[in-house]
Amino acid sequence: MYKSVIIGTGPAGLTAAIYLARANLKPLIIEGPEPGGQLTTTTEVENFPGFPEGIMGPDLMANMRKQAERFGAEFRTGWVNSVDMSQRPFKIQVEGQGELVAETIIISTGASARYLGIPGEKENVGRGVSTCATCDGFFFRGKKIVVVGGGDSAMEEANFLTRFATNVDLVHRRDEMRASKIMQDRARENEKITFALNRTPVEVVAGPLGVTGLKVRNNETSQEEVISADGIFVAIGHTPNTKFLGGQVETDDHGYIVVKPGTTETSVPGVFACGDVQDTKYRQAITAAGSGCQAALDCEKYLEGAMVHDWSQSL
Repeated sequence: MYKSVIIGTGPAGLTAAIYLARANLKPLIIEGPEPGGQLTTTTEVENFPGFPEGIMGPDLMANMRKQAERFGAEFRTGWVNSVDMSQRPFKIQVEGQGELVAETIIISTGASARYLGIPGEKENVGRGVSTCATCDGFFFRGKKIVVVGGGDSAMEEANFLTRFATNVDLVHRRDEMRASKIMQDRARENEKITFALNRTPVEVVAGPLGVTGLKVRNNETSQEEVISADGIFVAIGHTPNTKFLGGQVETDDHGYIVVKPGTTETSVPGVFACGDVQDTKYRQAITAAGSGCQAALDCEKYLEGAMVHDWSQSL
């Protein structure tokens, strides 16, 4: 029986682990096939406080893990197949580990950025291919950039990237974009943004030093061309990693866990959510870490309440 099991080891899960371990609650952290989350695929992180010279994403996650282990957190590797939240204690089925039992659960499984699935894309993540303008835009000062997508996120990222880039080509596979009118208008009014509509990305072109362009196919003529670029930002959305929960906690229409405003409490008492799995807006390492702290404090308070009967409710 564990007092708390944390599912996921990104900035949110590891911060929660640090706080719970320091509270002597001896949390168990289950890390999946990608320990550390999306930051392990990031090269230099320059916007996490406390590192004036920046730090490599994998190094930041390794440091957080060591800090949690220092205070007594336990780690196990395995894929969580299912969770039974019908009653406490909760039962967690972990591939290769069997059944684990917990009084509380903190879900910090994150959200996976959607990729195009074309040749040269995954191989060049960190070498010019990115899914986060806020994280990586600074590295493309004075460069040419391609943004792929047609929604509000793509418009927002394209506008943001013009702070650094000399030009931003916005590529979308349809001739009409699904972004709201106000976001489209802002992008069209930006002199640095050009549009390549009705074009389907077919390959990321790269050289020894990284990305050099994006090959696209004109959907009307079937002709292919290469749009030269130093960076390619894929802005086609994220998928929250909540499928394994089987609909036992409330989620929004996109699958993100809904938490009680101002807390990390989910619709199931004793189950908390932090990080990108419940964040549809910010999706930054520092905000994930902050929500991990909140989840740990909410969890600790819940456990204290479960051990002390509130007699006022019986009067």
